[in-house]
Amino acid sequence: MDVFTLVILFVAFVFVLIGFWFGKKYGLVKAKMDWQKLLPSEREDAVARSRAVLSGQFSEQLAPYLPDFPYKPTEVRFLGKPIDFIVFEGMDEKNIQEVVFVEVKSGDSQLSTPERTLKKAIEKGKVRWEEYRVVKGVTRK
Repeated sequence: MDVFTLVILFVAFVFVLIGFWFGKKYGLVKAKMDWQKLLPSEREDAVARSRAVLSGQFSEQLAPYLPDFPYKPTEVRFLGKPIDFIVFEGMDEKNIQEVVFVEVKSGDSQLSTPERTLKKAIEKGKVRWEEYRVVKGVTRK
């Protein structure tokens, strides 16, 4: 190869590098501008979702005190996960007649997978009583 060909190849290579560099810079600037346009709506969406979650959690905690809740608040115990409440019907009279698992939902919310599997286990009667005794010496008298 002669010197002229090498110079042309070098100049072409430099133009390609400059093109890549400008392309990268343009892409970064464009991405930043696009993100700045999207940011307000993304923030609004995040706030709306957060409010929905918080209002759902608030509704769950408040449910036993609402007028149409079918159980006495004094017989209800909050768990939160995987089920919202366990109701011990008759506990006020010291004669528990039934144990009820209650999941509170609001709006269009659906049961989660763990909630669905728990519901199926309960419906199949896969519930039992177990007593665990702490070994003597672990607790002081």
